[in-house]
Amino acid sequence: MIRLQGIEKYYKNKFVKTYVLRNINLEIKEGEFVSIMGPSGAGKSTLLYIIGMLDTASGGEYYFQDQPVHKFTERQLSEMHKTQIGFVFQQYHLIDELTVYENLETPLLYQKVKAAERKGRVAEILDRFNIVAKKDLFPNQLSGGQQQLVAVARAIIAQPKLILADEPTGNLHSDQGKEIMELLKKLNDQGTTIVQVTHSGSNACYGNRIIKLSDGWLE
Repeated sequence: MIRLQGIEKYYKNKFVKTYVLRNINLEIKEGEFVSIMGPSGAGKSTLLYIIGMLDTASGGEYYFQDQPVHKFTERQLSEMHKTQIGFVFQQYHLIDELTVYENLETPLLYQKVKAAERKGRVAEILDRFNIVAKKDLFPNQLSGGQQQLVAVARAIIAQPKLILADEPTGNLHSDQGKEIMELLKKLNDQGTTIVQVTHSGSNACYGNRIIKLSDGWLE
């Protein structure tokens, strides 16, 4: 499903290149649950953003379902990201001006899902995450944990082929965190490919493969 060949990411300052990722060669098969681990500053989130088509590599080749992502236009990247990938960000990235309901509905609008089906899917996910009572609230009226639950719900509502999660339980108490990890595991059992960045050894163990990054290199 995902094939990275010689992926590099660096930032240029006059004559100096500061590398974040170096020569990343990685294959992730459809249906895998992969955990990326490593110390802070190792390049984990940058790698996730490149896989999620929210950032572009400085060099190398990226194939998603055999399509050459490294040759895509901005529009193609945006379209692929919206239709194929669900992203759980560490900082939530909910839209402040929209209610919980509207935040959840947004990915379905991108996919041009009809109104009646949108309504049904949002209702189902509100119920599943036990946040029906929060549907008319705005993100700033929610606790950090509640915002994270909404962010996870938004990532899965569009039934993406790939879910990318950056510290998905970072702002949740342990029971909620376990619930989210069990949910991701269940989605994976049903065929969704999942790649998560985590510092937590117990969360990493939900995956079937652990990848370690250190100073931008794959160990």
